[in-house]
Amino acid sequence: MRCKRTPIEAEVYEYKVGSNLEDGWEPFSDVVTKIWIVTDRLVKITRDNGTVVCPYITHKRGRTFIEEGDYVIVDDDGTKHVCGADKIFKRYEKV
Repeated sequence: MRCKRTPIEAEVYEYKVGSNLEDGWEPFSDVVTKIWIVTDRLVKITRDNGTVVCPYITHKRGRTFIEEGDYVIVDDDGTKHVCGADKIFKRYEKV
């Protein structure tokens, strides 16, 4: 059966450090040693104590780490998603 995604309006924000769109921060050392993802494009911030951390959002499937150039989508029901700049406007059209 073929289906078409039901349209949902959402706010779309290009992620910038300090925008408070992330749900938390994970130490980069934990990302590298405990999580099986490519880390080349992850946003990395060095805190005053020297710890390097990466922002993420939490959703029903777990955590998604934010990469450089990503957008954070907040659906009207409050659900958050992360989408790359290469796909964002193929999936969402400006209203």
